[in-house]
Amino acid sequence: MTVVPQPGGVYRDAAQGPQWCGRFRHERQFMTGVLRVKYVYLLSASLLVASPAWAQESSADEQVIMTGDNRIDPNSLVVTATGNRDNISETGLSISILTVQDITNIQGADPIRLIERLPGVALARSGGLGSQTALFVRGAASEQLLVMIDGVRVEDQAAPSGGFDLGTLLNGGLGRIELLRGSNSLAWGSEAIGGVLAVTSDERDGLRGSIEYGANDTLDAQVQGGLSGDRYGLALNGGYTRSDGISAYALGTEADAFRQWHLGGRGHFDLTDSVTVVAAGRYADSTIDFDGFPPPSYSFADTPEYQTTRQGSGRIGLEYAGNGLQVSTGVALSGTRRAYFDPTYGSAPNYETSGRSVHADLKGRADLTDTVTLDFGADGDWSRFSTSYDPRQSAQIVGGHALLGYHSGRLNLTAGGRIDDHDRFGSHWTFGANGSFSLTDGLRLRASWGQGFKAPTLYQLYGYGGNAALNPEESEAYDAGLDFATRGGSLKLGATLFRRDSTNLIDYVWPSGYFNIGRTRAQGIELEGQARVTDRFTLRTAYTYLDATNRSTGNRLARRPSQSLSASFDWRTPLNDLALGADFRLVGDRYDDAGNFTPLDGYALVTLRASLPLGDQLELFGRIENVTDESYQTAAGYGTYGRSAYGGVRVKW
Repeated sequence: MTVVPQPGGVYRDAAQGPQWCGRFRHERQFMTGVLRVKYVYLLSASLLVASPAWAQESSADEQVIMTGDNRIDPNSLVVTATGNRDNISETGLSISILTVQDITNIQGADPIRLIERLPGVALARSGGLGSQTALFVRGAASEQLLVMIDGVRVEDQAAPSGGFDLGTLLNGGLGRIELLRGSNSLAWGSEAIGGVLAVTSDERDGLRGSIEYGANDTLDAQVQGGLSGDRYGLALNGGYTRSDGISAYALGTEADAFRQWHLGGRGHFDLTDSVTVVAAGRYADSTIDFDGFPPPSYSFADTPEYQTTRQGSGRIGLEYAGNGLQVSTGVALSGTRRAYFDPTYGSAPNYETSGRSVHADLKGRADLTDTVTLDFGADGDWSRFSTSYDPRQSAQIVGGHALLGYHSGRLNLTAGGRIDDHDRFGSHWTFGANGSFSLTDGLRLRASWGQGFKAPTLYQLYGYGGNAALNPEESEAYDAGLDFATRGGSLKLGATLFRRDSTNLIDYVWPSGYFNIGRTRAQGIELEGQARVTDRFTLRTAYTYLDATNRSTGNRLARRPSQSLSASFDWRTPLNDLALGADFRLVGDRYDDAGNFTPLDGYALVTLRASLPLGDQLELFGRIENVTDESYQTAAGYGTYGRSAYGGVRVKW
């Protein structure tokens, strides 16, 4: 947890929001020292403000994979376990899957409303839609969550603590979200301390479009299309989202607007019966207003400041499948450019950052026998960053891993090791193992142990307060659980116990800089259930108890509630298939700062949803969020939405 000084010398957890010291403005020749400190925090947005393993219900539009005489539901396949496609029933890891139908049902542009349905997650946001957003998985810091979009690692290399700002990720074009909870650097290398979030674009055939309008002059317009043949497939998506928003400063009167447009796509072409070329790409251009700390009081207040973010990512690769061997290889590129503006002092940006990484990977699976498999992989990452005050710096890390698996039907075991070599801190080993055992028909025991690490970011090494002698952050995580499912899946229940110890965490100590001094522990229980009461009525719920503490101070980690509960129901009525739904979210008390001086009250939110198909090609939908007009905050001093209504239409051809 990065700690930074506030005006007046008061230390505060850097999770306070992106504008901690606001605007110590002087003539440009005097700005360097102070603004560097300010934007160390601004860039930390992704860090700060920023289920038991089963899949959700499938939609009628989703395809079934044919393998010999077997029919495999693609929603039962996961990539976050080993990097290869695994059947979710053959891993002991805690993984949840959200499908395109879940994304459609939840409505709106914000995927966080869907992700927070899952057990083990909490969030903090510095304002309205598009504001810097952090996702804490099982109490881990947001930048300790590896985020991938269409197989590309999308962390911001120029942010002080790296990570990905989830406020810039919208639902347009998304087809699937997969969340692994727990350390898994064995398969994924650096950053996978808290878990892995893998997002995949929608690849369905046909043309689809939607437009939604609602509270705060919010407009969300999306279009996507796909086509496929015997040897090829191509899917493209694009969209535009804007909103007048709310004041980022909770007591403010000036609304802080958001705007984003994006383009993306995926495709494949079969060169032969066993070799396929694959490609994916995404570009997003965002602008978000925010509030700061203007002189002379340097107190949080309305300001005209705004930030622009341009994100681009893409990957091209080859896949081979045949004769008991699967291999894939590719090269990916990811880049983020940010600029910060204050019109009070002119039209030029006050601060700019640029981060980029090139990632090459090779991974595969060999069937050694009918029951024994070998998963293997190697990858390299070459990253660089620069800011208005920091010249370009670069780093590289290369690694390789191997996992031996045994799969006999009732018993599944996987274990392996990984070595990474960083050109700054040297070599680092990580290990892991997981397994599952079918006790009876429908009852499964699973457990996992995994290590994680996170390499120091380029900013922590070379930016303001940088320390080239930093070592990687490390973690060791355990979990064990029971899953029960009736034949046909009408009832699913699960319980998971978990614990993670993290050491060597990198903290910023004012005014000296970054050091490996942090130690934390997060432990608790996750409960999850799903009941298909009838073919038309489904209930889901997830509960988390979390004890997350700073072992150096004994304080609770900032913005991690000790208890949270999510529940939802969906009912497709006999009246022309009118669909009704409701979502409930309860979040317990927590503290806003590392010193536990600023409490945040718990809150309860209710959303009501409805959709009505008008034939096969047209559908009307709408919802009311925060039905009870609850007053709450996920970050102290930052605004949240009151009661809000939205409506729209979907079309498909």
